[in-house]
Amino acid sequence: MSYRKLGRRSDHRRAMLRNLVTSLLREGRLETTETRAKELRRLAEKMITLGKQGDLHARRQALAFLLDETVVKKVFEELGPRYRERPGGYTRVIKTDIRRGDGSPMAVVELV
Repeated sequence: MSYRKLGRRSDHRRAMLRNLVTSLLREGRLETTETRAKELRRLAEKMITLGKQGDLHARRQALAFLLDETVVKKVFEELGPRYRERPGGYTRVIKTDIRRGDGSPMAVVELV
């Protein structure tokens, strides 16, 4: 299994991605760098897939990853049923512009 290291130690990278996924699922839309967006998409889709399963084990797995219990509730009560018939591709990454400070390519990640 391959993944992007994003220039971070593993504990920092995991915490950053957990924060990003929690924020995306809470807000529905998020702006970040392009490489973070691509990595974020993988994890967010896994969380929504857990919401589609809907059983206790899936809920506990989501609680172990997401930082906010209200977001877990939203995933299982709103997002899971909303994407019930969709076989994947719950998020969309739209490339935007270049960040002025360091020239990083930016992107918007949103739920479809």
